[in-house]
Amino acid sequence: VQLQASGGGLVQAGGSLRLSCAASGRTLSYFHLGWFRQAPGKEREFVAAISRRSYGVSTQYADSVKGRFTVSRDIAKSTVYLQMNSLKPEDTAIYYCAVTQILWAYADNTRNYFGWGQGTQVTVSS
Repeated sequence: VQLQASGGGLVQAGGSLRLSCAASGRTLSYFHLGWFRQAPGKEREFVAAISRRSYGVSTQYADSVKGRFTVSRDIAKSTVYLQMNSLKPEDTAIYYCAVTQILWAYADNTRNYFGWGQGTQVTVSS
């Protein structure tokens, strides 16, 4: 499994960004994919997840991003997106994508993930 996150940048509060996670091969067919973030001095935390292809299209979100962030996937491009709207300064972090085969009900648990790629920095100015 190879994953590469991209699309980060500097944006003002209230603005939007779209992150991409490019996956190798048929990763999206076999694994659920999650987005996570880590701010300086804080632990890595769950942001959102989308189920593997055979599971249909199910999503999960952290309470802190519900209604603002949307996770989606393009199977043909083997890419998962994280659309981030109404960004806040507290969203500032390095964002990572990773995969898991754990039961979907537990897909918000960071410990179950692997294949962490290089993250992408998101900075939201006030």
